[in-house]
Amino acid sequence: MPRAFNSSIRNIAIIAHVDHGKTTLVDQLFRQAGVFRTGEEVAERVMDSMDLERERGITISAKNCSVNWKGTKINIVDTPGHADFGGEVERALMMVDGAILLVDASEGPLPQTRFVLKKALAAGLKMLVVVNKIDRKDARPREVLNEVYDLFIDLDATEEQIEFPVLYAIGRDGVAQQTLDTPGKDLSPLFEEIVRTIPPPSYDPEAPFQMLVTNLAYSDFLGRLAVGKVVNGGVKEKEACVCINRQGQNVPLRIAKLQAYDGVRLADIQEARPGDIVILAGVEDVEIGDTICTREAPRALKRISVDEPTISMRFSGNTSPFSGRDGKYVLSSRVGERLMKETLSNVALKVEKSPDDDSYVVKGRGEFQMVILIESMRREGFEMCVGRPQILYKEQDGKKLEPIEHLFIDCEERFMGVITEKLSQRKAKMLNMVNHGSGRIRLEFSIPSRGLIGYRGEFLTDTKGTGIMNAYLSGYEEYRGDFPSRTTGSLVCDRLGETVSYALFHLEPRGILFLEPGVPVYEGMIVGEHNRDNDLNVNPTKAKKLTNIRAAGRDENIILTPVAPMTLERAIDFIRDDELVEVTPKNIRLRKTILEQNKRQ
Repeated sequence: MPRAFNSSIRNIAIIAHVDHGKTTLVDQLFRQAGVFRTGEEVAERVMDSMDLERERGITISAKNCSVNWKGTKINIVDTPGHADFGGEVERALMMVDGAILLVDASEGPLPQTRFVLKKALAAGLKMLVVVNKIDRKDARPREVLNEVYDLFIDLDATEEQIEFPVLYAIGRDGVAQQTLDTPGKDLSPLFEEIVRTIPPPSYDPEAPFQMLVTNLAYSDFLGRLAVGKVVNGGVKEKEACVCINRQGQNVPLRIAKLQAYDGVRLADIQEARPGDIVILAGVEDVEIGDTICTREAPRALKRISVDEPTISMRFSGNTSPFSGRDGKYVLSSRVGERLMKETLSNVALKVEKSPDDDSYVVKGRGEFQMVILIESMRREGFEMCVGRPQILYKEQDGKKLEPIEHLFIDCEERFMGVITEKLSQRKAKMLNMVNHGSGRIRLEFSIPSRGLIGYRGEFLTDTKGTGIMNAYLSGYEEYRGDFPSRTTGSLVCDRLGETVSYALFHLEPRGILFLEPGVPVYEGMIVGEHNRDNDLNVNPTKAKKLTNIRAAGRDENIILTPVAPMTLERAIDFIRDDELVEVTPKNIRLRKTILEQNKRQ
């Protein structure tokens, strides 16, 4: 049966590494396509809708929007540039027919670009390459383009995929050009290339309505919303349909409302056609990967498949003496409900109830994905305790296999020695070293995933904050053997009270402190890192005994070493297996799993 095309639509994804200018470019596409009214106040990076995305300057969840260019509707999907959010990437690519690969003119294609591009090529998408930030002082667009070709060849792209059109852009200024020599005026060349290169969505003209659910949303007025691309056929508002779920059951439903993206907003539509990305209301029990189709001819589409999780973390309610002071939700059952809700919209997360106690085991792609989940929950008013990330091993032919990461490091030449030494202790193998002669070098390693837990902070200290480190999962290999994870112990508070300058001053020779004076503490709370490998119980609440005898120089002013603020990443990297991070909306505390000193012995 010959397939038909809906030539009035183009569906594209934008692929880029973190900080290569993807969200800024989308902003400019909106402005030049007339999405915003004249004089309308618009926030920068309009696609970064979550507070966390704005603060960290990254894309966490895949989002849709659309622009109109000379009668063609271009649906744009903004994909995350981080491998930990791979589940978002996979389902975003199910909605599109082509992708724009955006690459920084100085940094070139980086590991996360590689991760998403591999998925896009495997899905058979048509590619368009944009070399961005050509106005940088250190831009090297020609070399970067050669690196892109090398990357495509490395990822086994077909000959057709390698013959991609190339544009050069300054995303911040909203300029695109065909060659490096002819300066551009606006983004018209990019719009025209999208319409020319990216194929319109194809469909079977004889097939009835079918739509794959690739995202979920919620509205206080309409309830659960299903987002997805219409693969075949059309549908109207108030039409009776069925939802084919994971078990293959047909759940009847009536479409209460139909909406489509108009810019960044939603607009009501009466009818959806093949290739449209639409939002349906009226579906109660729906999961990502379900098919919505007609009652007369229900036919399921292929479900979304995502890579398996590589790490797990234990979540439980807050059981510390300070629980309930900051947050609204403290109980394990409430934490469990919230985690289950997260799995509905995040296909890469799996949540299991622990058989031993009231905790929940959350399995995901990486440490960073877990940090974002915890940060989102604490902002919603949750209090919880989380354990150290654990690696998920596999067994094959009686051998223990572990996940291996391909690690890329960009740093100054003088730090190479310390980095190589630290990584070799963590069972890393060097694969490649590139020296451009600019004073900075690029190193590549193969390292077990467990070797990266807790390394990022150490790496930034070793490179004095100037190093860049990225990794992606390359596969599973035989277990490489044990290595020490942390060589220092903890300074553990032995009583309830408040920290005092006098006590902290006398504890400073024992290690690095995490707290300032005047902070409430409890028995079992970790107040610092011990210099030696054992834990030490200390009293940070001890005040100076006052007498009425004074001597010159006796009461010298106490000056404490400044304390670095405790962040979630630093806390999770620091803890051992017998320790927990207590997270509340206002505080991040470290504690022992067993608080009482005599039970811990």
